[in-house]
Amino acid sequence: MTALLEASGITKRYGGLTALDGCTVSFAEGTVTGLIGPNGAGKTTLLGVIAGFTTPDAGTIRFDGADITAMPAHRRAGRGLVRTFQIARELAQLTVFENLMVAGADPRDESITRALFRRPAVWAAERRTARKAHALLERVGLLALADAPASALSGGQKKLLELARALMLEPRFILLDEPAAGVAPPLVAELARLVRTLVGEGISFGIVEHDMDLIARLCDQVYVLAEGRNLVSGSFAEVAANSDVVEAYLGWRDARRRYPSARGARSARRLRKRWRCRRRR
Repeated sequence: MTALLEASGITKRYGGLTALDGCTVSFAEGTVTGLIGPNGAGKTTLLGVIAGFTTPDAGTIRFDGADITAMPAHRRAGRGLVRTFQIARELAQLTVFENLMVAGADPRDESITRALFRRPAVWAAERRTARKAHALLERVGLLALADAPASALSGGQKKLLELARALMLEPRFILLDEPAAGVAPPLVAELARLVRTLVGEGISFGIVEHDMDLIARLCDQVYVLAEGRNLVSGSFAEVAANSDVVEAYLGWRDARRRYPSARGARSARRLRKRWRCRRRR
């Protein structure tokens, strides 16, 4: 498959802490790619670097064949590369509908000259944006809440609003940062269904997530990160069967190190059993 997005040799340091250490990932067009790993593995930092919110100390990022390493986030969004956040960042003082209108507004229509001398064109553009916003709210199941304050939504509804706001930009690639975190199971199922539908419409996804059921259900390719480095990649079944992944993700080697007794062995066995149960599901 053709790589739509590539991040090669990404390194990011914060003082003496190395969050990413030569990390390399590739996202194929028309697929869902998962990024998993233990807390502190560098997953969210990598998303920030790819989306342009964080500047890497080394490495390159290419999107649709072009080098975008030095490109600011808003220009990447204009090219079709957008992201959502682990904690949804809604515009709390605006309504649900207004959140989408702001995202879909054309900056050219905000000029004083156009507002004064090209009012019909500005009004026509606003009507088109409004129709698009209503259609997307209906698609994500939030149309009934269009006039409600965005701050009044539940955590899961805010995640759906953030996805709808990203779709207002007509993206080619969306980075989702823990979309299932704090979300009720019915909304997670709805989100998974929506993502798969959007992939069929030509939008590709990269997902950081700790919910292994969601990763197994959605992802065509999975990268496992540990301590800011690539550990292994492949299908979910392949990475789940890899002993290095189990050790890094569940830490039974660490359990033995901490408790070099029968207690440590029992902890390791429990962790192995938990991972096997996840794989069977």
